[in-house]
Amino acid sequence: MPRIIGVDIPPNKRIDIALRYVYGIGPKIATEIVEKTGIKPATRAKDLDETELSKIVHVIQEGDYLVEGDLRRERSLNLKRLQNIKSYRGLRHARGLPVRGQRTSTNARTRKGKKKTVGAQRNPNAKTGIH
Repeated sequence: MPRIIGVDIPPNKRIDIALRYVYGIGPKIATEIVEKTGIKPATRAKDLDETELSKIVHVIQEGDYLVEGDLRRERSLNLKRLQNIKSYRGLRHARGLPVRGQRTSTNARTRKGKKKTVGAQRNPNAKTGIH
Protein backbone atom coordinates (compact mmCIF):
# COMPACT_ATOMS: atom_id res chain seq x y z
CA MET A 1 0.00 0.00 0.00
CA PRO A 2 1.67 3.27 -1.13
CA ARG A 3 2.17 6.06 1.42
CA ILE A 4 2.11 9.73 0.54
CA ILE A 5 2.82 12.30 3.28
CA GLY A 6 2.01 9.78 6.00
CA VAL A 7 -1.27 8.62 4.45
CA ASP A 8 -1.89 5.16 3.04
CA ILE A 9 -3.60 5.58 -0.29
CA PRO A 10 -5.75 2.77 -1.71
CA PRO A 11 -3.66 0.63 -4.10
CA ASN A 12 -6.39 -0.42 -6.55
CA LYS A 13 -7.65 3.08 -7.40
CA ARG A 14 -6.42 5.36 -10.15
CA ILE A 15 -3.75 7.75 -8.90
CA ASP A 16 -5.86 10.86 -9.59
CA ILE A 17 -8.61 9.37 -7.38
CA ALA A 18 -6.28 7.89 -4.75
CA LEU A 19 -4.60 11.24 -4.09
CA ARG A 20 -7.92 12.57 -2.80
CA TYR A 21 -7.53 10.39 0.29
CA VAL A 22 -4.94 12.89 1.52
CA TYR A 23 -6.66 15.56 3.63
CA GLY A 24 -6.58 18.83 1.70
CA ILE A 25 -6.32 17.35 -1.81
CA GLY A 26 -9.51 17.42 -3.85
CA PRO A 27 -10.29 16.67 -7.48
CA LYS A 28 -8.76 19.85 -8.92
CA ILE A 29 -5.52 19.72 -6.96
CA ALA A 30 -5.17 15.97 -7.61
CA THR A 31 -5.34 16.50 -11.38
CA GLU A 32 -2.85 19.41 -11.12
CA ILE A 33 -0.40 17.21 -9.22
CA VAL A 34 -0.71 14.36 -11.72
CA GLU A 35 -0.17 16.77 -14.65
CA LYS A 36 2.92 18.34 -13.03
CA THR A 37 4.50 14.96 -12.36
CA GLY A 38 3.80 13.65 -15.86
CA ILE A 39 2.19 10.44 -14.58
CA LYS A 40 -0.78 9.11 -16.53
CA PRO A 41 -3.99 9.64 -14.49
CA ALA A 42 -5.19 6.11 -15.33
CA THR A 43 -2.18 4.52 -13.57
CA ARG A 44 -3.14 2.49 -10.49
CA ALA A 45 -1.53 3.51 -7.22
CA LYS A 46 -0.03 0.04 -6.72
CA ASP A 47 1.79 0.33 -10.08
CA LEU A 48 3.76 3.43 -9.06
CA ASP A 49 7.44 2.99 -8.30
CA GLU A 50 9.43 4.87 -5.67
CA THR A 51 10.61 7.60 -8.06
CA GLU A 52 7.06 8.45 -9.10
CA LEU A 53 5.90 8.52 -5.47
CA SER A 54 8.77 10.81 -4.57
CA LYS A 55 7.86 13.07 -7.52
CA ILE A 56 4.30 13.34 -6.18
CA VAL A 57 5.53 14.16 -2.67
CA HIS A 58 7.96 16.73 -4.08
CA VAL A 59 5.22 18.45 -6.12
CA ILE A 60 2.92 18.59 -3.08
CA GLN A 61 5.63 20.09 -0.85
CA GLU A 62 7.00 22.51 -3.46
CA GLY A 63 3.56 23.53 -4.74
CA ASP A 64 2.63 25.21 -1.44
CA TYR A 65 -0.38 22.98 -0.94
CA LEU A 66 -1.56 22.83 2.67
CA VAL A 67 -2.28 19.19 3.41
CA GLU A 68 -2.81 16.89 6.41
CA GLY A 69 -1.41 18.18 9.72
CA ASP A 70 -0.62 21.71 8.57
CA LEU A 71 -4.11 22.22 7.16
CA ARG A 72 -5.80 20.75 10.24
CA ARG A 73 -3.67 22.97 12.49
CA GLU A 74 -4.46 26.10 10.49
CA ARG A 75 -8.21 25.38 10.54
CA SER A 76 -8.21 24.79 14.30
CA LEU A 77 -6.21 27.99 14.87
CA ASN A 78 -8.72 29.93 12.77
CA LEU A 79 -11.59 28.61 14.90
CA LYS A 80 -9.71 29.40 18.13
CA ARG A 81 -9.04 32.93 16.88
CA LEU A 82 -12.75 33.47 16.18
CA GLN A 83 -13.62 32.15 19.63
CA ASN A 84 -10.98 34.29 21.38
CA ILE A 85 -12.18 37.54 19.81
CA LYS A 86 -15.75 36.56 20.78
CA SER A 87 -17.07 36.99 17.26
CA TYR A 88 -20.56 35.74 16.46
CA ARG A 89 -19.16 32.88 14.37
CA GLY A 90 -16.77 31.93 17.16
CA LEU A 91 -19.58 31.80 19.71
CA ARG A 92 -21.70 29.63 17.41
CA HIS A 93 -18.78 27.23 16.95
CA ALA A 94 -18.21 27.07 20.70
CA ARG A 95 -21.88 26.33 21.40
CA GLY A 96 -22.13 23.75 18.63
CA LEU A 97 -24.86 25.61 16.75
CA PRO A 98 -25.17 26.39 13.02
CA VAL A 99 -22.69 29.09 12.03
CA ARG A 100 -23.97 30.40 8.70
CA GLY A 101 -27.38 31.81 9.51
CA GLN A 102 -29.51 28.67 9.34
CA ARG A 103 -32.69 28.43 11.39
CA THR A 104 -32.47 26.55 14.65
CA SER A 105 -36.07 26.20 15.81
CA THR A 106 -36.31 23.22 13.46
CA ASN A 107 -33.85 21.37 11.20
CA ALA A 108 -30.60 21.92 13.10
CA ARG A 109 -30.30 18.35 14.38
CA THR A 110 -26.94 17.69 12.75
CA ARG A 111 -25.26 20.46 14.76
CA LYS A 112 -27.39 20.33 17.91
CA GLY A 113 -27.34 16.55 18.36
CA LYS A 114 -30.04 14.29 19.73
CA LYS A 115 -33.21 16.04 20.81
CA LYS A 116 -33.29 17.04 24.50
CA THR A 117 -36.76 17.70 25.89
CA VAL A 118 -36.93 20.90 27.93
CA GLY A 119 -39.89 21.90 30.02
CA ALA A 120 -42.38 20.29 32.38
CA GLN A 121 -41.56 16.71 33.20
CA ARG A 122 -43.51 14.49 35.52
CA ASN A 123 -41.47 13.15 38.43
CA PRO A 124 -42.20 9.39 38.67
CA ASN A 125 -41.13 9.37 42.35
CA ALA A 126 -43.52 12.13 43.41
CA LYS A 127 -46.59 11.15 45.44
CA THR A 128 -49.91 12.09 43.99
CA GLY A 129 -52.63 13.81 46.00
CA ILE A 130 -52.49 16.16 48.95
CA HIS A 131 -49.52 16.00 51.31
